[in-house]
Amino acid sequence: MFPITPALDTDVPILSAMNNQFSPQGLTLPRSEAWVANHIDDYRVARDEHGHPLGCVCLDDYSPSLVELVSLAVDPAHQGKGLGSALIAAAVDLARRRGYPELFAVSFSDSLFQHCGFRFGDINRYPEKRARYARVSEDEWTVGQKHCFVMDLRPAVSSPVAGGG
Repeated sequence: MFPITPALDTDVPILSAMNNQFSPQGLTLPRSEAWVANHIDDYRVARDEHGHPLGCVCLDDYSPSLVELVSLAVDPAHQGKGLGSALIAAAVDLARRRGYPELFAVSFSDSLFQHCGFRFGDINRYPEKRARYARVSEDEWTVGQKHCFVMDLRPAVSSPVAGGG
């Protein structure tokens, strides 16, 4: 498997280009190099044996209690090798370590997100997302109505065993 590492400042142009190759089809929102640079600590990158990025994912936080998985992109030559799932797992791990109670994503990759443990969610629970979409495109909100995925990141609460004595 390919290692997944934090992004480096030198990755910025590659990550922007990798993400933006899917923008014309509406699969990702466009990300400028400035946007990527401002979120560099929030990116995780799958790399080949030479350290070249093959895929990426990013966390975009709205508040200390709300974060979105964004910019999931895998080089077309390396799709179908499990990189998308590995990148999602890395984003989930990062969100957990940062203490977010849940993680959401808007994606057409329904089966991928379900395979990774996400469930369908209601985007209307995230008015912060609607405010951002209003600045981008109302079409994005429409997509989110049908393709919102959520994962609860809170530790499972175990109930005490009854009985004893």
